[in-house]
Amino acid sequence: MDSAATSGGARKDSVGVRYEFGSFAIDKARFEVERDGKPVGVEPQVFDVLCHLIEHRDRVVTTDELFDTVWAGKIVSDSTLTSRINAARKAIGDDGTAQRWIKTVHRRGYQFIGKPPEALPAPKFIHPRPHLTQDIAYCLSGNAVNLAYSRMGDGPPLVKAGNWMNHLEYDLESPIWSHLLAWFAARNTLFRYDPRGNGLSDWDVQDISLDAFVRDLEAVVDAAGLERFALFGASQGCAVSIAYASKHPERVSKMVLYGGFARGRRVRGTHVDIEQAEAMVTLMRTGWGQENPAFRQVFTSLFVPGGTAEQMDWFNDLQRKTTSPDNAVRIRMVSDTLDVSGNLPRIRCPALILHCRDDAIQPVSEGQYIAAHIPEARFVSLEGRNHLILESDPGWPKFQEEVAAFLAA
Repeated sequence: MDSAATSGGARKDSVGVRYEFGSFAIDKARFEVERDGKPVGVEPQVFDVLCHLIEHRDRVVTTDELFDTVWAGKIVSDSTLTSRINAARKAIGDDGTAQRWIKTVHRRGYQFIGKPPEALPAPKFIHPRPHLTQDIAYCLSGNAVNLAYSRMGDGPPLVKAGNWMNHLEYDLESPIWSHLLAWFAARNTLFRYDPRGNGLSDWDVQDISLDAFVRDLEAVVDAAGLERFALFGASQGCAVSIAYASKHPERVSKMVLYGGFARGRRVRGTHVDIEQAEAMVTLMRTGWGQENPAFRQVFTSLFVPGGTAEQMDWFNDLQRKTTSPDNAVRIRMVSDTLDVSGNLPRIRCPALILHCRDDAIQPVSEGQYIAAHIPEARFVSLEGRNHLILESDPGWPKFQEEVAAFLAA
C-alpha cells in the first residue's frame, strides 16, 4: 500500500507503531509479525532485524550496524546474522533468491525494498510488556553443554530453576512470564537459565534426564558465583529444585515451589493416566513442529485454559520457539517418569508450596503431597485453574503476598 509515513519511518523506540506492507504487518507494541491478520512466530532477534531494516529502508543497512543494534555490539558470527536474515525473509514470504522485500547488497549489507510500508498507530493491548533488561552469559554444564543464563534486578539472590519450555529472551517479553519475572526482579537479583534442549542453550544434546537438569542448575549457580540463595521452581522446575536442595542443603536458604509435582504422571497415575500420557507423546511427535498451531493448542488449552487470546497465541509460539519436536518428547518423558519423593524428607530449608486448586496439568494433591513430606513446609492453595500463574488470575495477588512475606522473613 502507499506510504503514509516520511522516509525512514519511526525510530526504534517508537514501540507504538504498526507497519503494513502487502499481506504482512509488523506490530511493535505486540512484538508480532502478522500475515493476513494471523501471527507468524519469529524469534526476538529476527523481529529486531526486520524492524531496523524497515525503519531505515531509505538506505543500505550495513552488517556492522545490525550487529551493533540487534546484538548491542556483542561478538557474533556472520553466519548468525545470515540465519536471522533468512528467518526474517521467511517470516514475510521472501527468500534469498527472490529478494522481494529484503535485498542483499554484496559486501555492504541489506536493504528493505518494495513498496514502502505504511506506519500506523498500533492498537492497544491489555498486558503491556514491562521494560526489563537482563545480562545474558554462557557457561558449560559437564564440559559439553552450553547453557545460557541471565541476571536481572537487585537485592538478595533468587535462582529460578529451569522448567519445560524456557527462553530467556522470549519469556521476558511474554504476557505469560513477564509479570512474574518483573515482580521478582523488583525485589531480588533474579538468576534464571535455559536448561539443555531449551531456548538459547544447546538443543543437540545426548543426555536429557533429571540428573542432567540438576547438573545444569549446579553449573549456573557455580558460574554466577552464588554461595547461598533462595530457590524458586515452577512445574517441572519444582522437581529439579527438590533434587538440588536435598543434594546441596548448605546452599539453599529458602525454597518456593509453585504448581509442582514430586512424582511424574507415569509414576503416580492410574492406567488411564498412563494412556493419556502416551496419547500426549504421540500428539507431540506428530504435531509439535508444524506451522499449524492446532496440535500445540491442545497443550495451550491445558496450561493456560483461562488465558486471553493474546496469551494463548504467545504460548502457542513459545512451544515451537523453545525446543525441537524431538526434545519436547524427550523432556516430556523425563517429566512423566521422574520421582523425587525420596528426596523430600531430606530438605533442610524452609519451603513455601503454592498450587492452584483447579490446575489442569498437575493436580493440587501433588502440591499437598510435597508439603506433607518436607519437614519445614507450608502449603498455600490459590484460586485459579491455570498451570502457569497469569497476571489476571484471581490467585495472583495472594501469590505475591505469600511469597513476598516468605522471602522477607
